[in-house]
Order: sequence, then C-alpha cells, then structure tokens
Amino acid sequence: MTPDLPQYSYGKIAAIWAAVALPMPILAFGVAPVLAARTGLHPGVAIWLLMILGMAWQFVLSLWLLSREGSGHLPWQQRIWLQSPRDPTSGAARLRLLWWVLPVILATFVVEVTPLKDLLAAPLAFAIPALAAVPAPDLSDLATPDFIGAWWLVGIALISFAFNYFLGEELLVRGVLLPRMRGAFGKWDWVANAVLFGSYHLIRPLMIPSIIVSTLVWAYPARRFRSVWFAVIPHAIEGMVLTVLVLGVVTGAAFR
Repeated sequence: MTPDLPQYSYGKIAAIWAAVALPMPILAFGVAPVLAARTGLHPGVAIWLLMILGMAWQFVLSLWLLSREGSGHLPWQQRIWLQSPRDPTSGAARLRLLWWVLPVILATFVVEVTPLKDLLAAPLAFAIPALAAVPAPDLSDLATPDFIGAWWLVGIALISFAFNYFLGEELLVRGVLLPRMRGAFGKWDWVANAVLFGSYHLIRPLMIPSIIVSTLVWAYPARRFRSVWFAVIPHAIEGMVLTVLVLGVVTGAAFR
C-alpha cells in the first residue's frame, strides 16, 4: 500500500466506475444520433465529440476526488504516480527502469493488432451472440474525401489525444484509482484495475477481453514501479497513430 494515500473501498471504486462507464453508451447510442440529426454533423464526428465530453468528465471527477482526500501535503506528481519509476525495494527513483516500457509496447501490439484480439473476443461472442450486433463506433468512417481541408478535425484529434491518453482515462484509472485500490484488492489491485478499465468500454463490448489483457501489461509495471508512464506511453501510441491518420485525411494524402 502506498504510504499516505487513502485507499478506496469496493463500493467507492464501483461507484467511480459507474460514474464514467455508464454515460458512454448513453452518449454514443442515445445522444449522438440526435445531435447528428439536428446539427447536420457527420455521425462519426458527433460520436467523437461526445466521447471527448465523457473523457472530460473523467478529468473533472479526478480533480474532485483528489481535492477531497487528505494527502494534499504530498507533491501532486506523487499522488498520481506521474513520476520516474521507483525501485520496488528501496523506493528510489530509477529512470533506467523505463526501458521496461519497450516489452510493454511489444506485448500491447501483439494483443491489439494481431489475430489474438479476435481469439480473445470469441468466447464472449459465443456466450452472448447479441454483442456482435452492437454498433461499435468506428472513426474510420471519417476517412472520406469530404474531410480534405477540414483542419478543425485535427484540432478535435489533439483534444481527444489529451483527454483519452492523459487527462481523462489515464489520470482517473491509473493516476487516481490504481494507487488507491490495494486496500480493497491487495496484491491483485493491478488485475482489478485492468478489469475495471476493460469493462469500462461498454460501447465496444467484444473488445473488452483484449483491452483487459493489454491493460494487464500496462497496470502491472505501473503498480510495481509506481509510475503511470508504463500505461500512458503505450496507450498514447494509439493516439499518435490516429492523429497521423487524421492528418492523412485532412491533407488528402490518404487518397493519393
């Protein structure tokens, strides 16, 4: 257990999960179609904007949770593990431990890009066939010549990058929750954190198994070395790829 940081109960952890997970399908499947119909926005843009709104809510919730705990005497970097990796034995900062992020990135690629992703989804699809009909949002719908020259789309991508991979999901799940889950889950707090993060993706239910597995790869070193960088860096690579793809669409390079 991290000294001087309060530990959350099962009930509080579940309530935080519900507060950020349940609004997402409501926004994606309920509000987004109405917003697109009434404003003329492309449906993909409407969903994207509302997903950013949901992640901005995570940022606000994180700040509120941090403001109410009694560890304000600690540096804020230590409170959310936004720090160099710590030696598990001595607690001393060891920047060289960041080399462990390389196998983490490789393992993430294997889980999320290779056919392993579909293999992990197969048991869930077999158990609940109806999940295959859930219309998971797909930003590839934006890859059309209609968006050539739409530089405002790059701005949306950058805002999404900030909230998805740092200020929203990672701040809440790895910065706020993970350091405060050992009181409830003991040495398996990193496993519970991965399950929590995976099951938060209700708008992509068949991706939940692969997200849980890839997040296990992030959460273990983040917990062991008390540094969120082991999750932020591999998670942010996804955002870098998305930003490059958006630039390809906006510049027209994707259609040459």
